[in-house]
Amino acid sequence: MRWLQRIVVILVAATVALYVGDWGIYKMRGSPQSKVTVSRYITIPLKGNKSEYDYLGSIAVACSVSLFSQDGESACWRLRRHPTQNTTM
Repeated sequence: MRWLQRIVVILVAATVALYVGDWGIYKMRGSPQSKVTVSRYITIPLKGNKSEYDYLGSIAVACSVSLFSQDGESACWRLRRHPTQNTTM
């Protein structure tokens, strides 16, 4: 049980240190940002557990060039891997 507690503490400390380091590098580089084109869809529920998907268009979304989301913006690598945003009505 004691080993499990140590492992959890080490993992939490490593995650916090990685996030703080990423934030520091992000700020030292002048908060670099980029834009990624994202396709937007809206999901409308229908009768019989069916759904209708409507295309809302493409939009350029600002993102942070970092490992984690910074300044309220998603990380660019994540938006590039998931270029569609779906909103449920």
